[in-house]
Amino acid sequence: MSSDTPHEPRIARIAAAMADPARSRMLAYLLSGEYASAGELARSASVTPATASGHLAKLLEAGLIACEPRGRHRYYKLAGPDVAHALEALALVAERSAHERAWEAPQRSRLREARCCYGHLAGRLGVRLHERLQALQGLRAVSEGFELTEAGRAWLASMGMEVPASAQARRYAYACLDWSERRDHLAGQLAEAIYQHWLAREWVRRGEGRAVELTPLGHRQLLPQLEPGIR
Repeated sequence: MSSDTPHEPRIARIAAAMADPARSRMLAYLLSGEYASAGELARSASVTPATASGHLAKLLEAGLIACEPRGRHRYYKLAGPDVAHALEALALVAERSAHERAWEAPQRSRLREARCCYGHLAGRLGVRLHERLQALQGLRAVSEGFELTEAGRAWLASMGMEVPASAQARRYAYACLDWSERRDHLAGQLAEAIYQHWLAREWVRRGEGRAVELTPLGHRQLLPQLEPGIR
């Protein structure tokens, strides 16, 4: 009997690349969607630069990260949003038996409130954004996820946002199961544009690592927009 199993999922190599604790910490660090230097990733994994170099080579070989040379330095990021979603899905499975306990630590608590997930908002704030748009009937289901309705456009315009046109190379808007909340947040090009707008308005700011913090201005001007009954 042939040992070839061409119809089986080819996950062993990817699983092996993710399984090492240092490599998993590097991947978690890159979940923000931004580039990081080899030194930053070495520190995030608590390994020496030489050890980090070997780990990064294995992650590149597995197709989990991409590398961009800039002068004498190299910078790394996740290979794409599908990798980010796979990592968060694995985290959901890994913590399903102790979900609430896993989020009690202070550092985890900050991530649960709001964090960056490959360029868009996740955590409670990201879930609230998605649920507010749904309550306003601001999203319409289409084959690739969602499109924005006139109600959704009007709501975003009321916050001073110019709605981006859809880029054919990327998914415009879709639901993504949230790691901490186990409910959907909004992902895709639209979600990234909303996050960048909120940063520009200084309603949110980047915290440590992947954490995102709501500013005092955000408490006054953004949170009321996410409440039921506000249009």
